[in-house]
Formats: sequence, structure tokens, C-alpha cells
Amino acid sequence: MNASLLHPTEEVKAAIADGAPLVALESTIITHGMPYPANLEMARKVEAVIRAHGAVPATTAVVEGRIRVGLADREIETLAQAKDAVKASSRDLAASIVQGRSAGTTVSATMRIAALAGIDIFATGGVGGVHRGAEATFDISADLTELGQTATTVVCAGVKSILDIPKTLEFLETQRVPVIAYGSDDFPAFYTRSSGCKADHRLDTPEEIARAMRLHRELGSGTGILVANPIPEAAALDPAFIDGTIAEAVAEATVRGIGRKELTPFLLARINELSNGASLQANIALVLNNADLAARIAVAFARLKRE
Repeated sequence: MNASLLHPTEEVKAAIADGAPLVALESTIITHGMPYPANLEMARKVEAVIRAHGAVPATTAVVEGRIRVGLADREIETLAQAKDAVKASSRDLAASIVQGRSAGTTVSATMRIAALAGIDIFATGGVGGVHRGAEATFDISADLTELGQTATTVVCAGVKSILDIPKTLEFLETQRVPVIAYGSDDFPAFYTRSSGCKADHRLDTPEEIARAMRLHRELGSGTGILVANPIPEAAALDPAFIDGTIAEAVAEATVRGIGRKELTPFLLARINELSNGASLQANIALVLNNADLAARIAVAFARLKRE
């Protein structure tokens, strides 16, 4: 761990030193992904799920210019209510430190921080991808290129159907990133269990995924692994309903000229409004489901490393 850059909690520091299982967590879902107090309740529940499996949660954020690996409850509460926290991808970390800013870390930033800290697994809601119309806008999330060069396993519910999912999967293939669907042949689409696209691989147990992680690393691949974990069936939304809602939100964003960093937070908020809160409840359910799987993988991977 780079002690001059990272500021872990004592719990996280001890877990890393002992080889205990850890799961990294992002914080833009707290600062930009959900309204208060749902974001605070979700963050606390996610950490509790991870602890229930015997792993240590490590929520990352930039707090007043310091990269924190693991947050105290009061820090999570402050972030959940912050009005001035910025959204930081991996490219923004250095400037945020210099400026003394507080920032929620995106998937790409959290992957980079986890790799620097020596944390192998990261749980999130969904990763960014290739945006619709990217052939004209070149709007492609830094999450994808980070996956291509940072050896962190990311557990997610796929990508949101606000994105171009086939192009996203093609881009991941170009980046040499294995896409593993957990217990399914289909690649999920965040709010729904299938995007209509097949995943590259299917593995059915946390232990199998942990073995794939170890072998991928031993092969010197140098890339992350994307584990796509379908939303629980009981929480999944009707595909026609959510696709229509998303289309309406995307059209509104286009008319209003909203793009780049502001696009995803706007779409999530607008989709929640248009769905009368159904999308938020689905979002919370899938995040907890991903944390559960990531914790079980982390425990299995820590066992493999000890052996």
C-alpha cells in the first residue's frame, strides 16, 4: 500500500496485513446515485451484508483531499448529505487531492484505489459503458478502459440499458476483459435479468470465480474481471416498462443538452421520478445482492491465497 497516498481505517489496514477478505465499495452511489436518506441507509446495509459473510467493507472516497479506504459511519453520513462533493473517476483523483476536495469515487477510481491498497474485489451497482450514439459523441466510460488495465474483479448487475450494451461488450472484448455471468448464460441489464446478449462465460459458485481470479492473475493478464450478477428475480422490473422509461429520460437529456459526467446522475434521478420510485428500490436490491456475492468471493479468494 502507498502510505503517502492512501488513508485506510485501522480495520482495513489490519485486514490487509492479515490477508483477511475485503470488499471495496464506491461512493458515487452515495454522493450522486441515490437521494438522501436512501443513500445513507443503502450504504449502511451494504457494509452490514459484507460483514455478515466475514469480510471487511472498504468504502472509498476522497475526503477533503485525502483518499480514504474505509469510512467511519459519520463520514458516510456526511457524504450522503454533501451538496458540494464532486464525482471523481481515476483521472480526477490527483486534482481532487491538490484542490482539497471531497469526492465520490466512480468505478474506475475505486478500482484504481483498490489495486493500490491491495484489495482484490470490488462491489458496485452497475459499471459504465458505451453510451448510445457514441459513434458521434465518443462517450465511452473510463470504467471500461480501467477494467482493461487494472487487475480488480468488479461484481456488478451488468450495465444499465441507458447504454449501448452490445457495443459495451465489444469494447470489453477489445480490452481483454473476461465477462463472467454468475449463475446465468445471459448478460444482465441492471434493472432486468437479461439484456438479450450472452455473456462470455458462466460460473455458478463463488469458489469457481475465485479460482478464475487466481488463474487470470497467474497468467499475467493484467486486466480486471467483470462478474455480472443478475438482479434478484423478485426485484427485477418489467423490461418493456423500464425500457420505455429509460427512452423517455434519454430523450429529455438530449433535448436539454445534458452529457458527459452529468448524464448518468440525471438519467438515474429522472428514471426514478418517472417510475414512481420503482427503479430506486430495484437499485437498492441489486446493490445488496452484489455485495453479498462479492463478500462470498472475497472469502473464497482469501482462502485460496492462504492455501
